[in-house]
Amino acid sequence: MRLITTIFNLISCLLISHIISAQKPYQVVVLTSEFIFQEASFKQCHASTLTENGKGDIIAGWFGGSYEGASDVCIWSAVKKNDIWGHPEKLICGSDNTTTSLPCWNPVFFHPGDSTIYLYYKEGPTPREWTGMMVTSHDNGQNWSKPTPIHPLLGPAKNKPIITPAGTWLNPSSIETPDRWMVFIERSEDHGKTWTIVPVDTANTARVIQPSIIVHPDGTLQALCRSNQNFIMESFSSDDGLNWSSLQRSTIPNPNSGIDAITLKNGLQVLVANPDTSGRDWWNGRNHLSLIISEDGKNWNEELRIEDQPKGEFSYPAIIQSSDGIVHLSYTYNRSTIKYLTLKIDRQ
Repeated sequence: MRLITTIFNLISCLLISHIISAQKPYQVVVLTSEFIFQEASFKQCHASTLTENGKGDIIAGWFGGSYEGASDVCIWSAVKKNDIWGHPEKLICGSDNTTTSLPCWNPVFFHPGDSTIYLYYKEGPTPREWTGMMVTSHDNGQNWSKPTPIHPLLGPAKNKPIITPAGTWLNPSSIETPDRWMVFIERSEDHGKTWTIVPVDTANTARVIQPSIIVHPDGTLQALCRSNQNFIMESFSSDDGLNWSSLQRSTIPNPNSGIDAITLKNGLQVLVANPDTSGRDWWNGRNHLSLIISEDGKNWNEELRIEDQPKGEFSYPAIIQSSDGIVHLSYTYNRSTIKYLTLKIDRQ
């Protein structure tokens, strides 16, 4: 009887293992989990961004100052070299107007693979009045050009631009007016020399901002957007970003908080988001942060609960994949620092 029970348990374990493997044909391994800095000269920080600098180093950026929207909020940066983060350095501050400096917002790195690294950001008193700005570096992020307004463009709202399989550059962007939040795509077919602005479902009345774009094997583009609908909203393009479908709810909860997504080299779609719904206060739902994976952009599975705390804000993630295949992730940690993870995400 004991032998039969042992055999039955063994068969059950094998069946369960097979089912799990069938459901999840990939593996997520956390390689690094650390803070980019423990102490800094600013009180609060938010909205991190990441890029690889061309020498194998990782550059992180964020905005920091007294509080979000304060006149002393500047863009800060740190570089991870030889597995060690350098001290945060002030990179850009807002220009002066007649009374005070303008705060900076939402830095976004973009490294298209040549010798130029772009840093987009916003400058202005509020998100309803800000201007799109840009600086560039031609020496792996050691030195940066003078800030340049990119009007009438805004640049990426929060998440990194992508290069489509056809070579088109797309900036996922949005506006936040008192009456309307709306996403749109800035599109360039000549490596950023000229741009066209492509609207995304202007008839939709949902408050939708800060898209992130992933790419499917057939070239279809999928924009995943933060919204006030308690779900991530999505739109699709089958013509290299020239036209986009009507916004629809995805199956992924969203408490009106920033997200980021990426298509890995192995074809997996990876999303980082707060998988919760809105509450009474703006920060409700931001105490949980998850890594969510899909093979088709429709069916998503939570693979890693990055943060799961009774309270706190763990939000505004950024995710990239470096040339060695490692996935890099950063996010706001209670507005006091930026947390950083490296992951290996392989197909089984």
